[in-house]
Amino acid sequence: MIDIRFLRENPDLVKANCRRRGCRVDIDRLLADDATCLALLREIEDLRAQRNRLSKECRDRPEAREQVREIKDSLSEKEGLLAAARDRTDQALAWLPNLLADDVPDGGGDRENLPLHEYGDKPEFDFRPLPHEALGERLGIIDTVRGAKVAQSGFYYWAGQGAQLASALFFWAQRELIGRGFKLFMTPCLAKEETLFGTGYLPFFKDQTYRIEGEDLSLIGTSEQTLVGYHAGETLPASELPLRYTAFTPCFRTEAGSYGKETRGIFRVHQFHKVEQIVFCRPEDSPLYHAQCQENEEYLMQALRLPYRVVDICVGDLGAPGYKKYDIEAWFAGYGDYREVTSNTNLTDFQTRRLAIRCREEDGGRDFPHTISATAVTDRVVCAILEYYQQADGSVVVPEVLRPFTGFDRIRA
Repeated sequence: MIDIRFLRENPDLVKANCRRRGCRVDIDRLLADDATCLALLREIEDLRAQRNRLSKECRDRPEAREQVREIKDSLSEKEGLLAAARDRTDQALAWLPNLLADDVPDGGGDRENLPLHEYGDKPEFDFRPLPHEALGERLGIIDTVRGAKVAQSGFYYWAGQGAQLASALFFWAQRELIGRGFKLFMTPCLAKEETLFGTGYLPFFKDQTYRIEGEDLSLIGTSEQTLVGYHAGETLPASELPLRYTAFTPCFRTEAGSYGKETRGIFRVHQFHKVEQIVFCRPEDSPLYHAQCQENEEYLMQALRLPYRVVDICVGDLGAPGYKKYDIEAWFAGYGDYREVTSNTNLTDFQTRRLAIRCREEDGGRDFPHTISATAVTDRVVCAILEYYQQADGSVVVPEVLRPFTGFDRIRA
């Protein structure tokens, strides 16, 4: 959330940011409502002071009682006006996107993201490589037909050695992150509306959320929501920062609005699985930990020996809470192109302001810590493994680092 004081002092900067991000919040109206709130607050405080003073005089001055009644009526009216102005202000502030880093590329969508660097050699096959969905069906390790039968289209099963491979990847990634200083969590898979709002998923991604009817609960779209929400309303000692958290969870998204996007196989689905990295840090340190999370993501991809590229996300593809974001796109041999598998976002203090998470310095000073949200691995990485490591005989070689966790080195039909 944008600090209202920052908005008061830098209206032109916020307006420019909104124009660049396609945000339609009327900043002038917002500032006018904010000014109304401030004026009404002053009037209400003055009236309360008068009421308190006159209340002490009621016994000796009967006319003071009438004045107190008049002030109470005026207070009631002005408090109603203040509540309405505050509601308009809060609603407008809720829709303001985060500021952008100075070097975020221009662009209207994912096709205009800026490639930064590549790693690894694209594989050469003496046969036609299959996409993961065809390969998984042939090997009996991905079942979308029964997923649709049991749930609906967009759900699937990992089966047999496919399930073992996926489980091995997620366990290995968690172990690697623990070794890099992350604390492991097993989190709820549902969250309250205030948690989704606080982490910036509401109101911006409301149509992506599965809500539980009759409950103030929704299925999480990422453990970012529960890991960041873990400290809602708390004050963290700055001396304990950074806090590094990780969790493996199923994630649920409606994928509303995905018409026209690449949906083949199990690439864009309603339920997937993810190991997440979350960091709470001092504001001045967020670029450092953003870079460290990126290093962790690339380390995992390199250990799996998967070719990939890193792209700098353009303004049109950067979600409203994000300040700066990188994606890793793995090479999908059966698809013949790079496809996103992980992302890494510096959210600055956007989430901590909304969730009232503060950090306290030793001198008593307080600030809002910054948060980093970065994927470690998802099912998409398993799909990239299948496509990259497939063999002419239809089998798939298991990456060496995962073999101690699968108990086998090759998947065969």
